[in-house]
Amino acid sequence: MVRIGAHVDQDDPLGQAAERGAEVVQFFLGDPQGWKGPVLPATADAIRASDVDVYIHAPYVINVATANNRIRIPSRKLLAAHLEAAAALGAKGLVVHGGHVGKDDDPQVGFDNWRKVFERMECPIPVLIENTAGGGNAMARKLDRIARLWDALDGFDVGFCLDTCHAHAGGEDLADVVDRVKAITGRIDLIHCNDSRDAFGSGADRHANLGKGTIDPELIVAVCRAAGAPIVVETPGPGQAADIAFLRERLG
Repeated sequence: MVRIGAHVDQDDPLGQAAERGAEVVQFFLGDPQGWKGPVLPATADAIRASDVDVYIHAPYVINVATANNRIRIPSRKLLAAHLEAAAALGAKGLVVHGGHVGKDDDPQVGFDNWRKVFERMECPIPVLIENTAGGGNAMARKLDRIARLWDALDGFDVGFCLDTCHAHAGGEDLADVVDRVKAITGRIDLIHCNDSRDAFGSGADRHANLGKGTIDPELIVAVCRAAGAPIVVETPGPGQAADIAFLRERLG
């Protein structure tokens, strides 16, 4: 059985998991838009002892691909700190966005910078690179770029997180996206199961509850079924319990 859960606040992950009927939780270890280091929740011991699977999402500000040293170097340090903290919490993986380079930069610079991360960093748990919705020079919006990224990371044990909203908004057809991703990465470690507020190819990262956006909910279910990976809904909180129940009914 595929385990299904939600992105929750870091204050009381287990309590929120119980409220939503979640078997999996994902949360931040600090301000997702800030540069401060991770802080383990007060309930860390209970989280480690629970049967709820945990994933940590790295801050959005991290961009290890960029040619800008003032962003790239702090990004590497923050990523390493979150990886260590996530491992200490017993997390199954650390999710991080693929990042981007400047509009006039050669994308290969970004791919090479990603390789340097894994050459210099120990990974006690998997780093799961997530596809993104927008950005003309993003490393992981389009599958052709993801293929170049995986070529650059050849030889390293790197995981992949597939976000359904991001793929749809990024202009990737969900009908066969699982097969196309697996042909590149060989794996999908986690699904971010989200409807999209905006249209196909819009580039807008705006999540909606399942059936409330622009993606056919049965197509979202088909992606989840084909991937066979743990599922996290990152949808608006009031509808998360219903989203989890919807998925469990169709994937059961």
